[in-house]
Amino acid sequence: MDDNERMTEHPAPSTGEHDSRQPGDVGDVGDVGDLGQVETAGTRISKGVGVVLTGLEGKVAVVTGAGRMRSIGRPIAVALARAGCDVVLTGTGRSPDRYPPEEREAGWRDIESVADEVRAAGRRALALVSDVSDLAAVQALAAQVVSEFGRVDVVVNNAGAARGDDRVPVTQIDPSQWRTVIDVNLTGSFYMCRTFGQAMIDAGNGGSIINISSIAGKMFGPNTGAYAASKAGLQALSAVMAKEVGKYGVRVNTICPGLIDTARLDDMGRGERWTQTIQAIIPLGRAGEGDDIANLVVYLCSDAGSFVTGQAWNVDGGTMTTH
Repeated sequence: MDDNERMTEHPAPSTGEHDSRQPGDVGDVGDVGDLGQVETAGTRISKGVGVVLTGLEGKVAVVTGAGRMRSIGRPIAVALARAGCDVVLTGTGRSPDRYPPEEREAGWRDIESVADEVRAAGRRALALVSDVSDLAAVQALAAQVVSEFGRVDVVVNNAGAARGDDRVPVTQIDPSQWRTVIDVNLTGSFYMCRTFGQAMIDAGNGGSIINISSIAGKMFGPNTGAYAASKAGLQALSAVMAKEVGKYGVRVNTICPGLIDTARLDDMGRGERWTQTIQAIIPLGRAGEGDDIANLVVYLCSDAGSFVTGQAWNVDGGTMTTH
């Protein structure tokens, strides 16, 4: 099953051996008849398919931090394209000598490779180098998106500072490391929310902003002072903004990934330490994938998620269960 099928198609559940429904029946929502589908609020129930999320066809999405091959940003961008969005992708413009070996071997071209995948899904793509921690750069990005696409409907703030020397006790964090993490993870997302949120308000068409946080912003583990503070702050920013812009039809939600198998965590290796960590902290017994995050992004931005705002969703296999 490909990523698009995982994201949009769910076979109708069986009710057991006495289930008399036939393929194409939709149970309590009524017979699809010759039309082949029934429209409901935020979904389309198609003959023999299941529920397909609606409301993203022809929309324009901006996804930051979308250039790595094994990542969260790439599957988000592709999933939104398959759901019907044209996609603007941003990255830092890292040079090829900073690519990990697997990207070099694959001939990876950062955001340009992801843009090709968006186009392969039949949607327009624009790949731009931009620094989210620079307000002027964010304002220029917004102006270019509106100029070239005429609108912006979805913003996914996924750009994050690389794992670095900040993973030490608070008393040992170098102030420059602190600033780097806060500037990218929190201030950069603030700039994006501020700038693109105002563009959505001015356009009058509503919209959806998704901030990619982390369960670290809820768990507050030792040696994560800068990272946890940036992610907790991002959750607070999202919740406050949701209350401010809801009257304009703009929704703001946060997604808090747990352990996701991406290049970002390659410093952990994939051996015994990795397996033991999964067994110790994830009840579902596996690491997450970028698609797990992308699926929720599409739901929250679709018509099906139209009554959801101001929430911080954990996607972590059960690691974080405190409410």
